[in-house]
Amino acid sequence: MKTLEFLPTSAPSLRERSRELEVVEITTPEFQAFLDALINKMQESSGVGLASPQVGRNVRAVAIQPYAKDKPEILVNPEIVKKSEALMESEEGCFSVPGVFGLVKRHKKISVRALNRHGRRVEFDAKNFPAFVIQHEIDHLDGILFIDKADKTVELDERGNVKKERVR
Repeated sequence: MKTLEFLPTSAPSLRERSRELEVVEITTPEFQAFLDALINKMQESSGVGLASPQVGRNVRAVAIQPYAKDKPEILVNPEIVKKSEALMESEEGCFSVPGVFGLVKRHKKISVRALNRHGRRVEFDAKNFPAFVIQHEIDHLDGILFIDKADKTVELDERGNVKKERVR
């Protein structure tokens, strides 16, 4: 499989809802190779999560690895089935919006249902940073970027100096 590349912020497909996958699609050698490439791209880029629409494939699949010590995980057709009322501010950046960072209110705890890379159903709870990562990646599957939800964003220049600030 060829190396995956990030789409530019202006790519229309980043604003589309991605389609769900069937188990027969997930388990094909071609799709398994894509999932490996998705994990590799996330890790090579020092990311904690990557959604398939960010690399030009509008299907509901994400790779997550909130902490370097964790094993990377694949979530296919992920959905949040329960969320806490409690919200926390999450400081976020994104490969799809390079050089921009912002504060987003996210649910502190979530319960997730998805398929793993083998098409088996998984359910688990996540809280704090891992929950923020999952919510951010699921937003990508729905055509939402973190800048759509951020109360405040800051754009940095190549030296890390504030170039532009936006407050909602």
